[in-house]
Amino acid sequence: MFTRTCLLLLALAPFAAAAQADPTGRWKTIDDETGQAKSIVEIRRLDDGSLSGRVVEILQSDRGPNPTCDRCSGANKDKPIQGMTILWGLRPDGENSWSGGTILDPAKGRSYRSKAQLIAPDRLGVSGCVTFICREQVWQRE
Repeated sequence: MFTRTCLLLLALAPFAAAAQADPTGRWKTIDDETGQAKSIVEIRRLDDGSLSGRVVEILQSDRGPNPTCDRCSGANKDKPIQGMTILWGLRPDGENSWSGGTILDPAKGRSYRSKAQLIAPDRLGVSGCVTFICREQVWQRE
């Protein structure tokens, strides 16, 4: 009986590891310059398999409790940042990494090529890139 239980636990271990390697869920964004938590972004997997993230809560903003994307252009111009999709199009790129997406920085109103890597089950490295220069933030699972 003990041997069967051990074998069952060993057989289920890869599934537990795979579940932890999932980037979907709620993430606290941490500003890479100040170290302050800025918002909660919820990442979900779309029907096409890509990842998308939207701001579900503003934790800290220099522009008040309900900031808008006043520096954005197009459809996001002057829209509330809370509820806004700021990350889209990320696709699997190896184990625990995703690339080929776009991320919007609402504070600057600019979009960047994006990639992400699950550093640990509770830490996600999210990068915005221009040409070959990337800037990474490490988000914490909420």
